[in-house]
Amino acid sequence: MIASLSSEWLKIRSVRSTYVVLAVVALAVVIGALFVWQGMAVFDGLPPEHREKFRVIPMEEYMLPMVQLALGVLGVLAITSEYAHGTVRSSLVAVPARGTLLAAKAAAVAAVALVAGQAAVFATFLVTRALVGDRPIPDHSASVGQQAPQLLLLGLSVAVCSLVGLAFGVATRSTAGGIVSVVALLFVIPAGITYLPAPWGTRLSAVMLPNLPDQIAGALGWRSEVVVGPWARIPVLPPAWAAVTLAAYIVAPLAAAAVLFRRRDA
Repeated sequence: MIASLSSEWLKIRSVRSTYVVLAVVALAVVIGALFVWQGMAVFDGLPPEHREKFRVIPMEEYMLPMVQLALGVLGVLAITSEYAHGTVRSSLVAVPARGTLLAAKAAAVAAVALVAGQAAVFATFLVTRALVGDRPIPDHSASVGQQAPQLLLLGLSVAVCSLVGLAFGVATRSTAGGIVSVVALLFVIPAGITYLPAPWGTRLSAVMLPNLPDQIAGALGWRSEVVVGPWARIPVLPPAWAAVTLAAYIVAPLAAAAVLFRRRDA
């Protein structure tokens, strides 16, 4: 297993796509900072009586989908690039136990995604709060210690997305198919669910991957429902149930991927 981990770590850090993905993650931090910088310029130009109505979206949450998608793509590429170039056969010769190979690949992908996700979330939080300074902007007054549980869970969700991407890559054996699947999970399905008739739209929205980190942290409180976006109202899951649901996003896709990986020819 250790040899497999070393091999997968070498693969993931020796391909150019990894650094492109990390550059996109860094770009998300820069974009978030630019949004807040522009917002503060607008705030400073407002008359005092209008400033109390001024709002700025917390950028660590606003830019998170971009980071999740980037690392989800990394998970897809970790396996589909081997299928595309035929190197998966060499990997299986070196590690005939397919479960071990997939586990090692998942560990390497998750480690990179977890570090990148946490770095992006905390960097965005710290940079944007520094730009806000002592201005009385709602949702921008909490310290990093107060926000740490939510920030950690936001970063964790990035690692979950990378593992889901890996599972989709195994299932489709196609880079395009895997990426489309990740996009559907993160954006298309959550958006489409909001148009379902009550109560199905509200119930299903609560278990969508993008909505789980806040619920685990309890950041949305214990109300029976909360507004998310301009239309959706989702019931808030207790943190324990939200955590179980997030774990299911890891276990179920990887378990299905492991079955497919064992049964298919390379």
